Amino acid sequence: MFDNGGLQGACLLRRYQRFLADVRLDDDTLLTLHCPNTGRMTGCGEPGWRIWFSLSDNRARKYPGTWEVTQSPDGHWIGVNTARANGVVASALAAGRIRELSGYRSLRREVPYGEERSRIDLLLEGDERPACYVEVKSVTLLGDPARPALAAAGVGFFPDAPSERASKHLRELMRLRQQGQRAVVLFCVLHTGIQQVRAASHIDRSYAMTLKQAVAHGVELLAYGCTITPQGLRLTSRLAVVLDE
Repeated sequence: MFDNGGLQGACLLRRYQRFLADVRLDDDTLLTLHCPNTGRMTGCGEPGWRIWFSLSDNRARKYPGTWEVTQSPDGHWIGVNTARANGVVASALAAGRIRELSGYRSLRREVPYGEERSRIDLLLEGDERPACYVEVKSVTLLGDPARPALAAAGVGFFPDAPSERASKHLRELMRLRQQGQRAVVLFCVLHTGIQQVRAASHIDRSYAMTLKQAVAHGVELLAYGCTITPQGLRLTSRLAVVLDE
């Protein structure tokens, strides 16, 4: 669920300076929102699209509204606030909806670890079993403009922009596997049009190659889809992760 319950709707006018978006409310009021997404957001919001936003009661914020959800013209729902992904996964773990990660007695978030000064999104620990380090990645990029058929087939990609940070996390996870710990990348798919996840080698070849190396070292890959509405996000069914040959 969202912090203040349901969201308010608006029409997107433009996104700019990466973290700002201008919208028009249903009563024609103009408002500037915070956009909590560091990626390119390709296909996640074009001028004229319907979006939904939350409002904070924190008076210290310059922009109290936060862009949360988009509905594309073809009816897909997209969660653009990538900060929500960790909470969605943590809630699903607490409810026992991720069978592959069940059976641990404790869950901690944002735990420092590794040689490259990282923080693991979720650390699962249990009696008499290795700790499980879970790196959560939100996926919103549907298809590739150079290959139109992929969007129709529901193929999603990560990352949507070159990301050395994402490759760093894979290196850290490989080191954990060498130390005997369990290491997992969980792709949280925040786009209802995506049915499978692939590494975006056409955007970040280094990440795609490192992901293959990570799998060869025993890092596990999981992907889960979500239901997305203006009332909230909920992790649902497992999706396929496909590695290119």
